[in-house]
Amino acid sequence: MSWERDPLWAKARLFFQRALNESREDPVFGLWCSFGLELLARAALASISPTLLAEPDREHKYLLHALGRGSERIPRKSIPAVQVLQLCLELFPDFTKEDFTASLALINRRNEELHSGAAAFEAYRSGQWLSGVYRACQALSAAMGESLTSLFGEEEAKLATAILAENQQDTRQRVQRRIASHSAVFEEKEAKERVKAQKEAEKSGESLAHEGHHRVSCPACKSVGTLRGRAFGKEHVADEDGDIVVRQAVVPASFSCSACGLKLEGYAEMEAAGLGGNYTRRTTYAPDQYYGLIHPDDLQEHIEKYLADEMQEYDNE
Repeated sequence: MSWERDPLWAKARLFFQRALNESREDPVFGLWCSFGLELLARAALASISPTLLAEPDREHKYLLHALGRGSERIPRKSIPAVQVLQLCLELFPDFTKEDFTASLALINRRNEELHSGAAAFEAYRSGQWLSGVYRACQALSAAMGESLTSLFGEEEAKLATAILAENQQDTRQRVQRRIASHSAVFEEKEAKERVKAQKEAEKSGESLAHEGHHRVSCPACKSVGTLRGRAFGKEHVADEDGDIVVRQAVVPASFSCSACGLKLEGYAEMEAAGLGGNYTRRTTYAPDQYYGLIHPDDLQEHIEKYLADEMQEYDNE
């Protein structure tokens, strides 16, 4: 078993080529795509480190395999597909929650096909999932410095790119219609009602900012709205005037405006509304809070709690 990036990438390409030899309406097409997609995700993780693919265990038996030091008597054991996708969601900002959902749906179908008597891909036609899988493949390939062309070949990559562009245009039009609708309804309100709603939205945004939300201007009514997203990448820690300030990049995933009621979900809608792009989450801690320091006056209490916990663990053994 190989956990290296290049063999996994080569095998993912092989499985996708096997899929592309089939008709899009043949259930086998979906089955081969599911194989290729999982290996592509594993290759993306391996491009960071093969150790990410090893099943965690207390003795590090499988981790040692990933480091080339495992015992020949102990077979390798990989993390399951869902955990692979969760790590991709955590590590690759371009691999969105929508990509995770589309990928997991296809792999779940594969599992149903392989582990039950159901014909799982008979009722799951490619039109229901192919564009989502193309998008996930694009993000995972880019994470390795590759492209849809190097994954699928030039002809299929052109088709995939055209489908993704069409879906992007559909999303943009749908979101713009929604924005225009909320804007029109907001403008029909009396001036006093609009001012009141904007002031309340500003207060709400100030409050939500302390709960991890990010304040932005609403594209429909220009009031204060808020974004929420998922953090990714390394935290940047700095000492600023005696406080510990932690900054981390965030990919926006949802937007809400209390003034006009506009709501958006998913990065594609954020981008279509002009709210895409990463933002930075800034969190300030007192030094004792960040480092978990104990005040001398509380030392005895912490010692007693520690001894009580140790005694309970001893009794359980």
